Amino acid sequence: MNLLNFDSRKPMDFIAIGRLCIDLNANEINRPMEESVTFTKYVGGSPANIAIGMSRLGLKTGFIGRVADDQMGRFILNYLKKNQIDTSNVITDQSGSVTGLAFTEIKSPTDCSILLYRDNVADLKLEPGDISEEYIKNAKTLLISGTALAKSPSREAVFLALDYARKHDVVVFFDLDYRPYTWTSPEETAVYYNLAAEKCDVIIGTREEFDMMERFEQNPNHDDSFTAQKWFAYHAKIVVIKHGKNGSIAYTKRGESFEGTVFPAKVIKTFGAGDSYAAGFIYGLMQGWDIPRSMEYGAAAASIVISSHSCSEAMPTAGQIDNYIQKCKNGELTVEFADTTRE
Repeated sequence: MNLLNFDSRKPMDFIAIGRLCIDLNANEINRPMEESVTFTKYVGGSPANIAIGMSRLGLKTGFIGRVADDQMGRFILNYLKKNQIDTSNVITDQSGSVTGLAFTEIKSPTDCSILLYRDNVADLKLEPGDISEEYIKNAKTLLISGTALAKSPSREAVFLALDYARKHDVVVFFDLDYRPYTWTSPEETAVYYNLAAEKCDVIIGTREEFDMMERFEQNPNHDDSFTAQKWFAYHAKIVVIKHGKNGSIAYTKRGESFEGTVFPAKVIKTFGAGDSYAAGFIYGLMQGWDIPRSMEYGAAAASIVISSHSCSEAMPTAGQIDNYIQKCKNGELTVEFADTTRE
């Protein structure tokens, strides 16, 4: 038992809400951004990547969000449709907004960074009026991420979606996905992250992201168990705290804790690891697997993605993950271990 109840009568397996943007990944790897001159375009944004991952794993997936009325917005919509993601609740924004851009720098397999352009972006124009109660009601799960909480009216739209999810017994996952660029202050960030987390069943984030949320708490030793216990007083049943190369720890409301598996990978870059980890982990839980097996699936998915130039395009199928795990267990993949949980 994994403590979560997914209503099998609901027709939609998984819905994500929030950021839809463009990743421009540097083709000239192992060098700084200022020396990179060509980039490859992919659909990006943490909730978008996770939704693509869930669809690749065979789940009926949908998205709630806004895209700009431009070439990039149309590229995103077409890519979601190509990946069998329902876009009936993705709105083309008409306010003159633009598509968010994320330029990625790959100095080395372990030294990667992201340069975000987030001014006047379409995804933060999402409004409460865009949120369909019926759409959420018919889903087994809803995923939110922190970037959608950064500005109004997007944050109010997310809170309305959370209220509908709680009303209709939809299991809610919160991928913390903290990006400081869009926020006004650390205090503002902590307030809204905490308010959202109170309504969620599963919270997934790095130790650093939880530290940001605990700005008003007394946890000087950054104790994972202390962090998890706070959320069990609300709706949370599982809290996953990620520690980069040292793996992850999942805590449950029943008082259990589980250390995640770490898989070897031929690392090209580290970003995208957290999104693929979340997709694999959530998929496992939705299959009724126990937490350790679900964490293993997430770790394997992450190792596959960081071995690729892309994030969304590299999201693996179940067959690819199963094959990867088997090869690792057979000793066929022995390259170095990597940070498969952070970005």
